[in-house]
Amino acid sequence: QVQLVESGGGLVQPGGSLRLSCSNSGGTFSDYALAWFRQAPGKEREFVAAGRWNAGSTYYADSVKGRFTISRNSARNTVHLQMNSLKPEDTAVYYCAAGRPITSTVRRTNSYYYWGQGTQVTVSS
Repeated sequence: QVQLVESGGGLVQPGGSLRLSCSNSGGTFSDYALAWFRQAPGKEREFVAAGRWNAGSTYYADSVKGRFTISRNSARNTVHLQMNSLKPEDTAVYYCAAGRPITSTVRRTNSYYYWGQGTQVTVSS
């Protein structure tokens, strides 16, 4: 059973940092890949970052590369998204997702079976 719960969103000034967390209330993430997507008002949901832990691979959108880091804890039941140097254009609802994509499909929303409820991130002075 996979039930994803996000936390850690909030209001931050430009240049600041936030760390989002995604936990599985049903247990560990097992062999699922975990990803973060975001959706700003009036825009489509877009890929942010993903980790295919069994393959030892992480993936990032060009817009966040070098600023965001996805990681998983050793107990394999929580995934974090560390967000540094935040910009106003990072403002969105951030969603955690679990699935079993392959490399070529890791950025697609339809590669993921389970989704969290989302957490709001607002970057503003």
